[in-house]
Amino acid sequence: MLPPGLTAQPADRDIHHRLRALHPTAQTVARLVVGACSCDLVRTRHEDPREDERHHRERHRRAGGGRDPLLAAIERHRRGAGIRAPAEGWPRALAAFVVEHARNAGPTLYLLRFVTHAAVDAPIADAPARTVRAADVRERPDRWLEEGIALTVVR
Repeated sequence: MLPPGLTAQPADRDIHHRLRALHPTAQTVARLVVGACSCDLVRTRHEDPREDERHHRERHRRAGGGRDPLLAAIERHRRGAGIRAPAEGWPRALAAFVVEHARNAGPTLYLLRFVTHAAVDAPIADAPARTVRAADVRERPDRWLEEGIALTVVR
């Protein structure tokens, strides 16, 4: 069901429990990644990899992240560089997956967070929550997922 190059990794136990507080009927909690990070799903890679790294550095600086976590995040991001995006691009491929998943598995929670070492323990249960229809995701494939908002996609 996932497009080639996109993988689902089980979330660690703590994140699993924290997200289940937002969506108690969830059976599985997973991270969706291209390579080892999720950046490609919401932001097109720049032709010059240094521009992406500048973006990471600025985000980490604003979020209060330290040097070692920043270097680890950049390394994770680099691991996805060789994975080719689908012809329609990652955001549209993700939206197609989300629509199909809502049809087959029912309501599903999605939460996009920019996580630094400083933000890893930020309270997930405090994230604003909204419900969106799969049709809305289909209509706005590049804009349905909003950072920091827990979105439950329903059929």
